[in-house]
Amino acid sequence: MNPDLLGPMMFVTAFVFIFSGYPVAFSLAGTALIYAFIGVDQGLFEWALLYAFPERVFGVMSNYVLLAVPFFIFMGTMLEKSKLAEDLLKTIGMLFGPLRGGLGLAVVFVGTLLAAATGVVGASVVAMGAISLPVMLRYGYSQSLATGIITASGTLGQIIPPSVVLVVLADQMGISVGDLFVGSLIPGLMLSGMYALYVVAVAVLRPEAAPALPKEEREVGGAELARRVVLVLIPPLALIVLVLGSIFFGVATPTEAGALGAVGAMALAAANRRLDRAALRDTMTYTTKLTSMVVWLLIGSTAFTLVFRGLYGDVWIEDLLTNLPGGRVGLLLVANLVVFVLGFFIDFFEIAFIILPLIVPAARVLGVDLVWFGVMLGMNLQTSFLTPPFGFALFYLRGVAPPEVPTTAIYRGVVPFIIIQLVGLLLICVFPQLVTGLLD
Repeated sequence: MNPDLLGPMMFVTAFVFIFSGYPVAFSLAGTALIYAFIGVDQGLFEWALLYAFPERVFGVMSNYVLLAVPFFIFMGTMLEKSKLAEDLLKTIGMLFGPLRGGLGLAVVFVGTLLAAATGVVGASVVAMGAISLPVMLRYGYSQSLATGIITASGTLGQIIPPSVVLVVLADQMGISVGDLFVGSLIPGLMLSGMYALYVVAVAVLRPEAAPALPKEEREVGGAELARRVVLVLIPPLALIVLVLGSIFFGVATPTEAGALGAVGAMALAAANRRLDRAALRDTMTYTTKLTSMVVWLLIGSTAFTLVFRGLYGDVWIEDLLTNLPGGRVGLLLVANLVVFVLGFFIDFFEIAFIILPLIVPAARVLGVDLVWFGVMLGMNLQTSFLTPPFGFALFYLRGVAPPEVPTTAIYRGVVPFIIIQLVGLLLICVFPQLVTGLLD
């Protein structure tokens, strides 16, 4: 067997296992074990190479930055399970309701807030789909527009800090989480603003697709509505400012800020008399499941990477990527294309642990700004979450959408938002200052 082919074949084997339905963590670990036997048999390395595996795993387990992942997941899930997100959606919906397209604007606004409060795409899409979609359809919204707004706004948690995606990207790229949070702030808000402009444009050009909420359907107004907005909006907004502000100004590390956010979310739930045993149990269960998945992926990807490097696969990848036609431009095109396509099939955690360790060294050799590169990949991953037929956000919404909403309507609805996101991705590629401006 040609030793030069073993590295590429590891990738092929791993993806065959993954697309056959095996869990990604075990597909990576199993592939590593198979090729470890082949590597030793071919005399490419000794079994002693695998002695480094426990040390690397212990290094992962002691990674202080990754502690931020369960904290931010807990914070967002607690806000959802205690129904604080539901209160926010209903109140902001009444506030924007008198405007044509007002409910759509409310979903974009709340989606932006939930992104900054949760950082978890599934929680945002499910919460907004279950609460807002029936209301939007009841009052005459186009099915495709309503589903498109909800899925797109729900994925803002990929790019708006404190995104769990950004925490993992920063860890895998070896850069500061705080820098990546700061760099993603303007692109995330820009994307949110572009969604809102699209909703306004549809409301003006096709008013029947985005009608105003009838006056008789607005539960409260005037001073009472203003009071509700203050009571519902200010506490989570204060929590977001506290968490992000402590990171941006260097008062706390992302892990410390995540812990503060988790405690703050419980305090908000308790203040609203929603901190009961069921909400706490559900939040802890979801956080444990997602964190355990991340840990097993890290273990599997660590084994895969160790054997891959033993077969000199890292040298092959770096040589391939640094000698692409166009240099940096060629690398950026290939990296974005690979991440975009893989995003149809596998989760962002898996992409981060499999692909990033391979492309980041090449990006570093070519002098690419890694913070800008990380924000660009984060927005790319967000786009892939929406893209039919396998976009994860589409399946999240399909799970809570009423039966009368066909899957084709959901697919049609996301197309304009995919175009908007690609425009946003192009803008940060052409104007890196959108990412680096706040860091200078």
